[in-house]
Amino acid sequence: MNIIKLKDIFLKFFEEKGHKIIPSAPIIPENDPTCLFNTAGMQPLVPYLKGQPHPEGSRLVDVQKCFRTNDLDSIGDTTHHTFFEMLGNWSLGDYFKKESITWSFELLTKKLNIPVEKLAVTVFKGNKIVPADNESAEIWKSLGISEKRIAFLGEENNWWPNMELLGPCGPDTEIFYWRSEETVPEVFDPEDETWVEIWNNVFMQYNHEENETFTPLKNKNVDTGLGIERVTAILEGYTDNYKSSIWKDVISKIEEISGLEYDNSEYTKSMRIIADHIRAIVIISGDNAGIKPSNTDQGYILRRLIRRMIRYAKKLNIDINSNWEQELAVLIINEYSKYYNELEKNQNDILETLKNEKIKFNRTLEKGLKEFEKVIKNIDGDKINKDIAFRLYDTFGFPIELTEELAKEQGLKVDTEGFKEKFKEHQEKSRAGSEAKFKGGLASTGEMETKYHTATHLLNAALKQVLGSHVHQKGSNITAERMRFDFSHPEKMTDEQKQKAEELVNKYIDMAIPVERMEMKKEEAIALGAEAMFIEKYGEIVSVYKIGDVSLELCGGPHVKNTSELGHFKIKKEESSSAGVRRIKAILE
Repeated sequence: MNIIKLKDIFLKFFEEKGHKIIPSAPIIPENDPTCLFNTAGMQPLVPYLKGQPHPEGSRLVDVQKCFRTNDLDSIGDTTHHTFFEMLGNWSLGDYFKKESITWSFELLTKKLNIPVEKLAVTVFKGNKIVPADNESAEIWKSLGISEKRIAFLGEENNWWPNMELLGPCGPDTEIFYWRSEETVPEVFDPEDETWVEIWNNVFMQYNHEENETFTPLKNKNVDTGLGIERVTAILEGYTDNYKSSIWKDVISKIEEISGLEYDNSEYTKSMRIIADHIRAIVIISGDNAGIKPSNTDQGYILRRLIRRMIRYAKKLNIDINSNWEQELAVLIINEYSKYYNELEKNQNDILETLKNEKIKFNRTLEKGLKEFEKVIKNIDGDKINKDIAFRLYDTFGFPIELTEELAKEQGLKVDTEGFKEKFKEHQEKSRAGSEAKFKGGLASTGEMETKYHTATHLLNAALKQVLGSHVHQKGSNITAERMRFDFSHPEKMTDEQKQKAEELVNKYIDMAIPVERMEMKKEEAIALGAEAMFIEKYGEIVSVYKIGDVSLELCGGPHVKNTSELGHFKIKKEESSSAGVRRIKAILE
């Protein structure tokens, strides 16, 4: 079963169960500083999971673009990916566990014809604070899942998001598939990696209060996620995701470019990494947010992916100076622009980004080789120590294998064990920082974030007045302490322009204008002149926020009730963000 058919079956199934199909949000989240990328289907729906009414109703279904880096070191195996697509169905205070579990079971066994005997599930075992989720276990048993195939696990496996985070939360039940032709064991062992997780149903039934209590929510939500890549491989009978129809064309193209075979185990891992990374690179650099390789945030991840892909291309003896990466990128653009039309629109940017970063990295490698020559001239003994090996990796992008290869040619050894220790320390530090950026969750839209979000609307309106109608929002990043606003404008703002914009925003605040939310068809909103950052991400029915005669925008929220709640607005800095895009950093006092 190919990817298009799987998406169609899923969306149609839930549409028949009363769900409205909504489009995927962009890969770069709007107004969410806790995450560099949308890592799960729930992230774009946070305001609605917290109680804001969704314009399309209380039952939703979608295919969401997702990206995660926490599995980066696992890329190269049969099941992990950085970019992936998540099928999800949602209940916003509507149905709950019985319907959710029953429908998941029905879709898997009746629509996708997966044998019941190849399925197993996990549920929350409970702790001192919250009881075990026996309700979910009983529903699974009533559907025909053997008690021996139901595992009760702790909060680290079956609680979302985690016990520490405040806000809506609850147990989840995960569905596993026996991915092997061998006889399915009678008893489910969650530690056996032959059991692969394919679907997760999260039941948000509690609110974690500040006093550390977990109180039942009045409106309980359901949030589910099914990974397209894994399920497609399962339905096509593969234990290797990269042999499925999703990856077939790109793997064939890598074989053609390299003149090597995927089934040769010496090259399999490198081909998987290149295939995974080129798809992720195209999706990220093709997003309308205009991400470019850099040393921070999303740009850092993009740079890391491109450079990592180049390193593995070298392992396949691909001529790095040829246009190999352009060929692969065009293949991905052609395949995915049917779902995400921004890829076709931004094709030139994608190809230029790849080309420029490749040239820069080749220069870095050259510098690294010169550095290596210096190192071996000054080396004391016959061994390159861990600090030098790590500096070659960290500063010049040298994988340890390359350092070992070069050292061997000079009759030298490398302290690889010491390097691994330093690398592990580096990973732990990176992961700690990454987890803070990628955690997501529902606790990130407090009172100040809400104020700053509303202030972006006023600033957008003010900039149009001061600079002209060409100004459009290109992105924003909000915390409880400040706001960052990116907008289209070709040149640096003058001090006078900044002052005028600041004064206008404060004028709008002083006018105490009510903030009104309206629901209407997208076409009506556009006809009224409502502005939207990413028009393609909205469904047929949209939320439109009206701030008097000042602002009219399609938006998911959250917002204050009246501009007078915002306090005093102050621009702290105005700078370049990227070509044709400026950035303002501002605070509310």
